[in-house]
Amino acid sequence: MSPRRSVTDARSTRSAILDRGVELATVEGLDGLTIGRLAADLGLSKSGVLGHFGAKEALQLAVVETATEQFGREVVEPSTGTTPGLPRLRALCEAWLAHLTHPCGGFFVSAAAEFDRRPGPVRDAIAGMSALWERDLRMHVRLALTDGDLDGDADQILFDLIGTILAANHALHLSGDPQALSRARLALARTLG
Repeated sequence: MSPRRSVTDARSTRSAILDRGVELATVEGLDGLTIGRLAADLGLSKSGVLGHFGAKEALQLAVVETATEQFGREVVEPSTGTTPGLPRLRALCEAWLAHLTHPCGGFFVSAAAEFDRRPGPVRDAIAGMSALWERDLRMHVRLALTDGDLDGDADQILFDLIGTILAANHALHLSGDPQALSRARLALARTLG
């Protein structure tokens, strides 16, 4: 086997491990990730999985990074063509709601609940992603306020947007409410005018 193919195979295996890790962690939590479970699910040896990460915490951090990349592709990137301010804010919120319906769409809601009171690198990674996302949303809220498209306090608007998405995730996944997304869209429309 050529070294180039070996590197490509290793990257492909690592990517498959991380994608499956995000799926499992969304449902079972980051603590539910085990080398054995991933190996069994993917038809690999435990040492084959462990060799990519070395330790469970490194695996968890890599899964958070992969989920962040997925979130960027599914929520942020589709919105980049819209005008900054209120139009972008609406597009981001709609993409965020749509993201909740994907198999891994509730990853950060689950991960935040699991690690919000536990210090350490995994919590820091989750909190860091959340802070960046809130910063981006806040920027568009402030632009909308400056443009006169919204009225109110930026921090309260941001709180209401995030609260709506969290409530939608809860209603969708825990309660199984078939009206969860339409209720969330109504709440977002009230917040965003």
